[in-house]
Amino acid sequence: MSFPETVQALAFNKIGGVEELQKISVPFPEHKPGTIVVKVHWFGVNTIDTYFRKGLYPIEKFPQTSGLEASGVIAALPTDEATLNNPDYQKRRFKIGDNVAVYGIGAHAEYTVVPWLKTFPVPEGIPLDVACASSLQGLTAVTHMTEAHNVQKGETILIHTVAGHLGLLYTQYAKSRGATVIGTTSSEEKAELAKSFGADHVILYTKENTVDRVLEITKGEGVHAVFDGVGKATFMNNFKLVRRKGTLIAVGNASGPVDPINPLLLGAKNLKLVRPSMAVYITTPEETEHYLSELFRVLADGSVKVRIANVYPFTTEGGRQAQIDLTTPGGKIAGKLLIKVSDE
Repeated sequence: MSFPETVQALAFNKIGGVEELQKISVPFPEHKPGTIVVKVHWFGVNTIDTYFRKGLYPIEKFPQTSGLEASGVIAALPTDEATLNNPDYQKRRFKIGDNVAVYGIGAHAEYTVVPWLKTFPVPEGIPLDVACASSLQGLTAVTHMTEAHNVQKGETILIHTVAGHLGLLYTQYAKSRGATVIGTTSSEEKAELAKSFGADHVILYTKENTVDRVLEITKGEGVHAVFDGVGKATFMNNFKLVRRKGTLIAVGNASGPVDPINPLLLGAKNLKLVRPSMAVYITTPEETEHYLSELFRVLADGSVKVRIANVYPFTTEGGRQAQIDLTTPGGKIAGKLLIKVSDE
């Protein structure tokens, strides 16, 4: 199959604000022997996209196509015999035209080229928009709640920004494991949404003292684990509301990176501090297969549902607005943001 020399992409030519993001023509990505070419239908928008644009994570060269998450159909398969004969590759039974979700830098283009290990077959019955909306954060939820802190029946878990897309996935997955979920959010509307997805208690941090309310709910004991994607603005208070031998999970930096922490702070309660990366949990084919199976299991049986909050057009304005809406403090967005690239 022949491909165009260039593709349309959401990209940026230098580190900076959202104004640097624009829809431009970029060279067709290189189809290396062990990679899969995917014709993209949907982009998933994630906070980490803004971290790359702002320079928090390094960029090797410009223009840099944005995005880590997309879904679409396979347009070309690997070409080298070593990959084609790899037993783990063969287990995925990839074919031209298969629906897949992909994970990798530079996903926000009409075509993307991804290592086969980061190309995820989408089971029948799961639409491509749902697959895109659930791949990165869904895998984050199931890996973090298994390895960063293995959520158990009877535990009480705190999830900051509980009404965000990852927060809703965390909530449902923790509930499926038998945990009690406390969440924080900014408005009554978001609190009701989080409760509709299973949260047992929701604290309005704009009106209530989070530490006091958590200790009240837990009768002074504190929570077994805190999943914190806010970062700088909330993280130090987590030490006050987690129980002895609990776990602090630093998930993200929405309010800025967490300040350096003196390890002696952990000793007061024998706490564990984890800064997990989903990608490092799915490094091997066996790990990837295990967690993909778990994610698609809970999606198929209804334990976890995806809420798509908004869909944007594949334009400069659409890409910028999605990132603005995603990162506005106390914003109204509750759920996943997608960009529609083409019809399925």
